[in-house]
Amino acid sequence: MQANSVTNKTFNVKTMAKVGLLGAISFVLMYLEIPLWFAPGFYKIDFSEVAVLIGAFALGPVPGVAIELIKILLHLILKGTTTAGVGDFANFLIGCAYIVPAAFIYRKHKTMKGALAGLGVGTACMTILGSLLNAFILLPVYATAFGMPLQKIVEMGTAINPAIDNLGTFVLFAVVPFNLLKCILDSIFTVLLYKKVSGILHK
Repeated sequence: MQANSVTNKTFNVKTMAKVGLLGAISFVLMYLEIPLWFAPGFYKIDFSEVAVLIGAFALGPVPGVAIELIKILLHLILKGTTTAGVGDFANFLIGCAYIVPAAFIYRKHKTMKGALAGLGVGTACMTILGSLLNAFILLPVYATAFGMPLQKIVEMGTAINPAIDNLGTFVLFAVVPFNLLKCILDSIFTVLLYKKVSGILHK
C-alpha cells in the first residue's frame, strides 16, 4: 500500500510538471501570430492549441484543461487584459470546447481514426461555441473596452468583405472561417507531431 502511494505521488508530480511545461510552451506559441486576409486585424491565428492538444491526448482531458488554464493565466499575468478578463475567460472556454471532446474521444479510441474523429468533433464544438461567444460576449466586450460602437467593428469587417453588413454576417464570414482554419491547422500539426512528442510525455 505504501509503495503504491509513493508511486501515485511520483506520477502526480511528473504529470503536474508536464502540465506546467506544456502550459508554458502553449503560452509562448500564442506570440507566433499570423494575420488573416478575410477578417479584421485583431483576428490572428496562433498555434498555442497544438501544445494543449498534444498534452490532452497524452495525459487526458483534465490535464488538457489545466494546460489551457495555465496558458490563459500566464497571458493574463504577463501580458494583461483589455477586457477585465472577460475575453480571456471566453477564450478559455473556446479552447476547452476544442480540446476536451477531442481528448475524450481519443482516450476511448486510441487510433488515428479516433484522433481524427475527436479533432473533427472538437472543431465543430469550438466553431459553434466560438461563434456564439463572439456574437454575444467577445465582440460587445471589445467594443466597450475600446470605447467604440459595435457597428464600428462590423464596418472593419465590411472593409475587407462587402458581404459583412451586420453582426450576424460578421460572425458568419469572419469568425466561423477563423475558427475553422485555426482548428484545421492545429489538427494537422497535432497529428504530425503527436507520435514524436508523446513518447517523451509517456516516459
